[in-house]
Amino acid sequence: MSRALPLRKSLLVRLLITSVLIALCSVAATAWLAVQTTTRAIQEEQGQVLAEDMDILRQLSGYAATHADWAGVGGTLRALSHRTGRRIALTAGDRTPFADSAVRGTSLPPRAAATVDPLRTDTSTEPGAQLAGVDPRAVGPYRLTSNERRKVAKLAYVRQLCFARNGVRTRTELMPSGRTALTGVDGTLDPGYVPTECADGLLNTPTPTERKALDGLSALARTCLDGRGVHLGHSLPLPLEAASGATAVPYLTGKRPVGRDASLTRTVESCLAEARRRQLDPYVAPAAELFLGTGDRPVPRFDMSAANKAKVFGVTGLVLALTVAVTALVATRLVRPLRALTLAAQQPPERHVRVPVTTQDETGILARAFNELTERRERLESQRKAMVSDIAHELRTPLTNIRGWLEVARDGLVDPDPELLSSLHEEAVVLQRVIDDLQDLAAADAGTLRLHREEVRADELLEQVAAAHRVGAGAAGVRLITEHEGTPWLDADPVRMRQALGNLVSNAVRHTPAGGTVTLSAHREGGEVVFTVADTGTGIAPGDLDSVFDRFWRAEKSRSRRTGGSGLGLAIVRQLTTAHGGTASVTSEPGTGSAFTLRLPGERQPAGPLPDVADE
Repeated sequence: MSRALPLRKSLLVRLLITSVLIALCSVAATAWLAVQTTTRAIQEEQGQVLAEDMDILRQLSGYAATHADWAGVGGTLRALSHRTGRRIALTAGDRTPFADSAVRGTSLPPRAAATVDPLRTDTSTEPGAQLAGVDPRAVGPYRLTSNERRKVAKLAYVRQLCFARNGVRTRTELMPSGRTALTGVDGTLDPGYVPTECADGLLNTPTPTERKALDGLSALARTCLDGRGVHLGHSLPLPLEAASGATAVPYLTGKRPVGRDASLTRTVESCLAEARRRQLDPYVAPAAELFLGTGDRPVPRFDMSAANKAKVFGVTGLVLALTVAVTALVATRLVRPLRALTLAAQQPPERHVRVPVTTQDETGILARAFNELTERRERLESQRKAMVSDIAHELRTPLTNIRGWLEVARDGLVDPDPELLSSLHEEAVVLQRVIDDLQDLAAADAGTLRLHREEVRADELLEQVAAAHRVGAGAAGVRLITEHEGTPWLDADPVRMRQALGNLVSNAVRHTPAGGTVTLSAHREGGEVVFTVADTGTGIAPGDLDSVFDRFWRAEKSRSRRTGGSGLGLAIVRQLTTAHGGTASVTSEPGTGSAFTLRLPGERQPAGPLPDVADE
């Protein structure tokens, strides 16, 4: 009916694209809102939980840094649990409990939240703890005595006054070991900066307690270095910074061997870290596993704020408005041609209204199909009217003749002699032939035409048809011959096939002048059997070839119905051929002749001997 529709013009594709775009907008907007609000809520919740976890870990690490065991941690642990609403449990590596805020017998969570080890911290629980991996509150043998604290505090005060005279504002800070240190008010004071007037060397000089601890650290470090094959040849002059793990390597080694700085630095730093842990180990609690649970506190629930609700409703309204607008636009474009089709279909049938084709999509295809249907209906209506007129004419002529002769005979004007009876019989035969043809066409149209199929030889069929029409052809001076290639077989109703071929032969004889030839041929072509009835008659005009198989069509309109036939023979040929699953066609050249071709499904040759066919 029409060429293939491009995908870009397909109504289905356009609707799908529209739906996908709307869905994508909705999903994108919803996802954006969900990500924004949920991420913010999760970040807030995670930040709060993380802050609580870090605070618990900081306080327990501080306890471990200042106590040699976990014996008295129960009170601290219960206070933390009461403040945070979390279950807190401390166990050894084999899950032997040190302390637990839950009742005895409560199972532990499947995994520990962290390891509390002040000598190997992996989280910044205190400023500077991540630098050396040792909690700065673990001071052990570096803790100053009361007299040393007062002396260092006095020196720090003198240093602070000196800094003030030089225009540097400072503040004092008490370190975990009890030493007083100076820091900048705004945190920008360089630790290594000391005005010349203030550089008396007293504040940063180790106290006896610190010197004793540094000597012990130096001895442990020397033992480690000797074990690793590093022999410095002198003692380690450890400064006060070594107590916090912030000592620079050049100060420790006293020299810089060429080409070995990087390796020596790493070795010395490793031994110092190991020596500090060994020195502090007796003064801190053993490493413990920290388990955290929700306790009696309800699980946090996400509660959307008013601002987030406003965003959700706003975006939802925008998406809804966009969806309504796009859908309305698409629906309007779709409904407009459908309304035109509906209006045209509601018009009276005799008007045969067409609709304009304005699009190239499925709606446009529907409009063209509607117009084609209207044209076919108009054409069929014209054919129906013409057929009714032709049928009336076909029946009126013989009936008028019969009635006229019967009235004349009744009135005694003529005698019912054999000649009159023969004329009346001839008119009745014409009338019966028209009725029989109409009955066959009606049965074919209704699908009730019965076929009694059997295996038929095409050459036999040709000879039977030729024998039936050879006398009439001879009387008209027309030579009738048959031709066939081999013995093609077909599954067909022999009576109906003789009727179809007979109609073609009688039509060919009728239109072939005396001295002409009508040829019946049959041959196999692929899986089909092809019958051809060719004549050397007057032929058919090219403009009439499409109407040859129409009912009551005749090439010569002036030919009488008695000599020219009823105009139903070729229509019956097409219907019978179609009923057998074949096709009928015609080729013609005016003044040369015509050739009618029937193509029918072939059949395999049956087993057994073939019967002889007598040549006519």
